[in-house]
Amino acid sequence: MGKRLTATLGFLLIVAICLALGACTVFDQPRFGKLPQGGRLDRIQGSSNYRDGKFQNRIPTPKFSTDVGLASVIWSGFFDKNDRLIPDSLVPVVKTDLKALNPETDAVVWLGHSSWFVQIGGKRILIDPVFSDHAAPFSFMNRAFDGTTIYAAGDMPEIDCLLISHDHWDHLDYSTVLTLRSKVKQVICPLGVGTYFEYWDYPVDTIREGDWWEEIALGKDFSVHVLPARHYSGRLFKENKTLWAGFAIQTPKLRIFFSGDSGYGPHFSEIGDVFRGFDLVLLDCGQYDPRWSYIHMTPEEAARAAQDLGARALIPAHVGRFTIANHPWDEPFKRLTEACQNQSYRLLTPEIGEPVMPDENPSPFFSWWRLKGGTP
Repeated sequence: MGKRLTATLGFLLIVAICLALGACTVFDQPRFGKLPQGGRLDRIQGSSNYRDGKFQNRIPTPKFSTDVGLASVIWSGFFDKNDRLIPDSLVPVVKTDLKALNPETDAVVWLGHSSWFVQIGGKRILIDPVFSDHAAPFSFMNRAFDGTTIYAAGDMPEIDCLLISHDHWDHLDYSTVLTLRSKVKQVICPLGVGTYFEYWDYPVDTIREGDWWEEIALGKDFSVHVLPARHYSGRLFKENKTLWAGFAIQTPKLRIFFSGDSGYGPHFSEIGDVFRGFDLVLLDCGQYDPRWSYIHMTPEEAARAAQDLGARALIPAHVGRFTIANHPWDEPFKRLTEACQNQSYRLLTPEIGEPVMPDENPSPFFSWWRLKGGTP
């Protein structure tokens, strides 16, 4: 009996060692990135938003708003799924030739989820591009809706600035960033996120990191402002070692705001006051859940945030391409449409790839999710 037990324990030890070595091999792959060190870490430690060894939100923001843990959320994700998490048919898309756009024309093109192509003030900007057909470390996870992966790096013109709001997989996509490298003149990101780009062989002098409320000039009278968001960061096991943010893009003619991933909070009214309103805001309004109500907005909260920001127009973000939360895929569009009734701003709902000309007072788009791939 003693020999059998010893043999069993020895076998289990070997299995455990093999699993540990396998995990180390997997998690040591470049796509997982590296944590900040050296001069980047020194700058992080000098930030007023970094305390007790990690970045902090401006107001208390637990990751989970109830007493559930990560294991419970994962279990629920597998076994307590809602109906209609993905469209019943192909999501309608319009593949605009971005290279053919008049470079002097101001345009915003939603690329699905939280990815955007912005042409403003003669410059071309990409925000959180995910051209992969999945938004996760492995291709079998978090698959894009059928028909929504219509753009690739080859479809992009030369990019003056790549904006990355934080390091989560559905915003910082390793393969996309790699294939874009030769086209990107510079990267602007929150503190610490530049570590990924340096590790992935972007020239160090093209990477510009900012803390909340920092302004980064892109040219005469053209700037990007790194602004607060209410969220968290972490690409693997360690969280909040890099900063998360929203952005304001400001020219003499237009002001555009992108929330990044963010729960509702007083930062929206503060930002609205500082910038005296925005011509267009792109706001997180999908992937909400009562269990993480502090880190993502409901559609109703996004409608309120647009009002706080002094928006002239709102386009929903964090929707329409991936399922992360347990609600019907088209519910955010329906609820946001209702919440934006009789507001001082206009709700715009373009299809993926359909340009919006923010300086031409565009008319609202039709409810495409009700006609194709959704239900009334």
